[in-house]
Amino acid sequence: MSKTPLPRRICVMGVSGAGKTTTAMALASRLGAVFLDADDLHPAANVAKMAAGVALDDEDRAPWLRAVGETVAGHEHVVVACSALKHRYRDLLRDTAPDLIFVLLVPSDDELARRLAAREGHFMPASLLRSQLATLEPLGPDEAGVTVDVSGAGLDALIAAVVDGLGAADSGGVTLGG
Repeated sequence: MSKTPLPRRICVMGVSGAGKTTTAMALASRLGAVFLDADDLHPAANVAKMAAGVALDDEDRAPWLRAVGETVAGHEHVVVACSALKHRYRDLLRDTAPDLIFVLLVPSDDELARRLAAREGHFMPASLLRSQLATLEPLGPDEAGVTVDVSGAGLDALIAAVVDGLGAADSGGVTLGG
């Protein structure tokens, strides 16, 4: 493990089915941090819209992202699972949690299809994956964080790679895995 102190506020991000919740829960456990699922903060109207197969727009997302940022800022050590697909969405999160560091999970298309086909009981239908992939903007050079290829990675190896990457992260992205 890196000797560099790890961030206190971490957002595990990516499209639906990337493994955000599983990864964020395991990372929070490993770091002794609070786990938050941003999906739990969606207003009922957003959940109903997505459940009906309609993609959220920026107007739908803005109040939700502000609520996520405020909730994150209210915790000393926290790992949140949040899609945070666009740079401006991440900016909204950082408005209230400026020290937030991002972990972008990037599975292969085949891995995403497999995961979404096996998923049960989630309000986000697989039919919205294309809109999420089209919306996703990679971490920019001005965004602190790491990008992790999660295809075929076991959870323990993934968490170890994330922890190592976060220890080395500065203002740019680092690609791990492969």
